[in-house]
Amino acid sequence: MRASGILMHLSSLPSDYGIGTMGKAAYKFVDFLAAAKQTYWQMLPIGPTSYGDSPYQSYSTHAGNPYFIDLDMLIEDGLLTRTDVEAVDWGGDAERTDYEKLYNNRFAVLRIAYNNFKKQDRRSFDLFLEQNDMWISNYALFMAIKDENNGKPWLEWDEGLKRRDSHSLWMFKESRHDEVEFWEFVQYKFFEQWKKLKEYANNNGIQIIGDIPIYVALDSAAVWVYPDLYDLDDNLNPRTVAGCPPDAFSATGQLWGNPIYNWQRHKETDYNWWIDRLHGAAELYDIVRIDHFRGFDGYYAIPYGSPTAENGKWCDGPGIEFFRFVEARLGRLPIIAEDLGFLTPSVLNMLRDSGFPGMKVLEFAFDPREESNYLPYNFDKNCAVYIGTHDNATIRGWLDEIDEETYAFTKKFLNCKSDDVSEFIWDFITTAFACVGDTLVIQMQDYLELDNSARMNTPGAPMGNWQWRMKRGAYDDALAEKIADITRTYGRCPR
Repeated sequence: MRASGILMHLSSLPSDYGIGTMGKAAYKFVDFLAAAKQTYWQMLPIGPTSYGDSPYQSYSTHAGNPYFIDLDMLIEDGLLTRTDVEAVDWGGDAERTDYEKLYNNRFAVLRIAYNNFKKQDRRSFDLFLEQNDMWISNYALFMAIKDENNGKPWLEWDEGLKRRDSHSLWMFKESRHDEVEFWEFVQYKFFEQWKKLKEYANNNGIQIIGDIPIYVALDSAAVWVYPDLYDLDDNLNPRTVAGCPPDAFSATGQLWGNPIYNWQRHKETDYNWWIDRLHGAAELYDIVRIDHFRGFDGYYAIPYGSPTAENGKWCDGPGIEFFRFVEARLGRLPIIAEDLGFLTPSVLNMLRDSGFPGMKVLEFAFDPREESNYLPYNFDKNCAVYIGTHDNATIRGWLDEIDEETYAFTKKFLNCKSDDVSEFIWDFITTAFACVGDTLVIQMQDYLELDNSARMNTPGAPMGNWQWRMKRGAYDDALAEKIADITRTYGRCPR
């Protein structure tokens, strides 16, 4: 099915409370997508973010980000007052998220809501806990202990809690019941709001494309609860961590720092952890994008403590057998494989055998000095086409970065007759729509013609990422109709 959508993270929606939420702005954006004849709303991972604020480094593989809980909805629920939220400094820049202020202020407000909730009927809350028992109690306990330890990583906790000694955990839960239940309550409200938003999107013909990172954060409930599933030593420190080797973009490679999976142990346990994770993602989203798909074929393991990624080595992953096992357990899942970067023949074979659509990024296509697999005439139908992802420049920002030769070749390829930047952007968008690939996703920043000040992430840059927020009133009916017209013209309008 030929269809298109827009990449726009929840955090980037406008709101009065420092970050985008699942409130009115999200519903309004669904209305915009429907008016623009789009089929997909793609988001970044929606889990609770850890140090660095990256959605790809989360405390949990199942929990939702408390920042996305809409406070106005909590007021409607009788859990907060207008005074509770208006007295808080959420940051002074409507186009940037101030994560420090969120971290310092958001949870205090949610605790007010929790204290008010304790006076209400809790039958639906108890049902939620029962339905999510597989993960919710461990996650809530993890966060409560972390709070008790002033945010320290679990590797720095007292030995009994670090190693999940049953008596130590029981003693903590007995003495900190309300703290543990607070984190359960936060997830209850998150998923209550998420379910309503997703239902509204689906009822309006919009499917949600979610995103799951292949790896988990070291400081996460996932590693704390299941240390045997990772390459850890006797002290529970990683032996190896994930990253990418040096290449043309980075002389020292990329050191991500995530613990490496113990794939042999995963296989011995019938991949149950992954089955639970992918089943949860399939319930949460309509389509799942798996980040760093190539890591299932082969992964780059770097000795723990290395200052750079230069001394890692390639190791074999579980390969196509993993996905066959998953399909036997869960059926055929709707998955997009993020297969960007250097791809070996074995990775290409795994992608082909899986049948999943890979990704094509047009910003990678237009080097006039060499042939590129990302040029549209090399695509087949079973792919997801992007101009750029959250890791890339906006079109306007990309124009500022490329050399004259690349610009001339791109302009010729797009059949762009003008040097006007706005016209170039829309010619680029039109070319993307015309691609043979069944799925097309374009960043909202490009429809708004924004420069790199609106870029979501610059890999390797330690500051300024994940902060962009869209201005109120940034889009209107005229933009929706402009997108709808292109969508109809190029056969991406299934409704």
